[in-house]
Amino acid sequence: MAQATHRVHYTRAEYISFERASNVRHEYFDGVIYAMAGGSPEHAAIAGNVITLLNLGLRGRPCRVHSSDLRIRVVETGLETYPDITVVCGRAEIDREDRNVVTNPVVVVEVTSPSTEEYDRGEKLEHYKRIASLREVVFVSHREKTIEVVRREPDGSWTRHLARPGSSLKLASLECELSVDDVYRDPLASADAGPTG
Repeated sequence: MAQATHRVHYTRAEYISFERASNVRHEYFDGVIYAMAGGSPEHAAIAGNVITLLNLGLRGRPCRVHSSDLRIRVVETGLETYPDITVVCGRAEIDREDRNVVTNPVVVVEVTSPSTEEYDRGEKLEHYKRIASLREVVFVSHREKTIEVVRREPDGSWTRHLARPGSSLKLASLECELSVDDVYRDPLASADAGPTG
């Protein structure tokens, strides 16, 4: 989890007020407010690619793709956080105390980073699993070109599925796929190499 702003207990109402006045995003859990670190240009580009691919795959469907500006609340645990990407299908359930918060994501995507990967894949994932509407959590690695989905199966169990370059990862809940090559596509990489010959 990110660095706590202060070791003081905040009520949720205080956090909501604090967040509305802040130009920096913060997580909130168990009375503590945590500043969230900014991402690298590569992190932002990969997240942008995923958003584009999801929007194309979901065209004509009653689902909406959100950037990291959307805050979600895990009602069951009290965690409030900003996934890198959130997909909501059907009617968005808005939190009663804060109209800027959604509580019913179907899919969340986290593009990992050196400072957050352990938290994202561990404690944060356990929070996500408590969201009744959530069907899949997608991890896009910063270390290697791999995508992993943690999927809630019909019997309530969770399974893991991995995709590497040259393959695609199916998002069963959205009935679409993410191509690993497209997620990591960098049109500037060849431009940086310059002309050949």
